[in-house]
Amino acid sequence: MIRLDPFYPIVGDADLLETLVPLGVRLVQLRLKDRPEAEIRAQILRAKACCAAHGTQLVVNDHWRLALEAGCDFVHLGQEDLDTADIPALRAAGVRFGLSTHDEAELDRALATRPAYVALGPVWPTLLKKMKWGPQGLARVTEWKRRAGAVPLVGIGGITPDRLGALFTAGADSAAVVTDIATAADPVARCRAWIAATRELAR
Repeated sequence: MIRLDPFYPIVGDADLLETLVPLGVRLVQLRLKDRPEAEIRAQILRAKACCAAHGTQLVVNDHWRLALEAGCDFVHLGQEDLDTADIPALRAAGVRFGLSTHDEAELDRALATRPAYVALGPVWPTLLKKMKWGPQGLARVTEWKRRAGAVPLVGIGGITPDRLGALFTAGADSAAVVTDIATAADPVARCRAWIAATRELAR
């Protein structure tokens, strides 16, 4: 089973990825929404090259076919993606995958596929997008880790550096971060603060 870096930024384009990865980011997700396929393909290739140059693990969100085509080795899938993703093809190509979960049925379904990690969210209220699930809370994080066992657990949703200690104490192995960096006045400075905070807690 892999060990995830405790800091897991999720970025919406290759421009931000190329800005943050050189700061010392070890794990990053590229989440592209509502883009033409040609642009998605080009951004995946840019992200792959940047991550390879800095020894960073790239995770491609949703676009598993394009990730497979580009030779990427890690994707993140939502529950709806499980209905269409070719899991045997991903396994045959050596592509690992993480899965989003929001309730017990989704967790059971995810664990049955032997994922590289499972994500739970939103842990706290989030501004990222409207969701049918309310905040999961730290008790749910602890329960998810108990059920997931050796499978790494990623917490997502409303996470800030001052909440990291509580998140990790509850059982999460990694903190996925979206809006706290993307909407920061200075994303570079905010990313550096996240790196420092997670390295300190991971000692």
